[in-house]
Amino acid sequence: MEYLYVKSLHIIFITTWFAGLFYIIRLFIYYKEAEEKTEIEKTILVKQYQLMIKRLWYIITWPSAVLATIFAITLLVLQPSWLQQSWMQIKLAFVALLFIYHGSCQVMYNQIKNNNLKYSSTFLRIWNEVATIILFACVFLVVLKNSLGWVFGTVGIIGFSILLMLGIKLYKNIRSKNSWEKE
Repeated sequence: MEYLYVKSLHIIFITTWFAGLFYIIRLFIYYKEAEEKTEIEKTILVKQYQLMIKRLWYIITWPSAVLATIFAITLLVLQPSWLQQSWMQIKLAFVALLFIYHGSCQVMYNQIKNNNLKYSSTFLRIWNEVATIILFACVFLVVLKNSLGWVFGTVGIIGFSILLMLGIKLYKNIRSKNSWEKE
């Protein structure tokens, strides 16, 4: 029974961690686009986005990351044999990438705190999809475990990534043609 409670808490905090990571980049995009507004709009929007980003980052995203990690370690202590299974080793590699991604978001947060975000909104839109790819990889590895073949998994993730990038490009084209900011 203890295992199921820990697993449930791990899933809950993974969900809130990813929610925070998905939304933080969206706020970074809005912040970056606010820099291109008139001075009055820019002053108001940048200040508001900085506040929203700070609250999301330190009240939801960081605590969720810490708690998800604590519950993940607890699960591995309860089921140490998982560490010998190839699906878990691959999943942990993706988790390492997730921590790197989280760290890169911290770097961007620090840049925003100093009013100096160095990335374009297009780059941030693409970067936002990296977390999606990591999420897909981890979920499929956990659910399918060893039935997920190396070739299928690799081709699937690459194909999914290509579709995401094409979607971003299409969105950028539609957005520039329709000028959604004027509506």
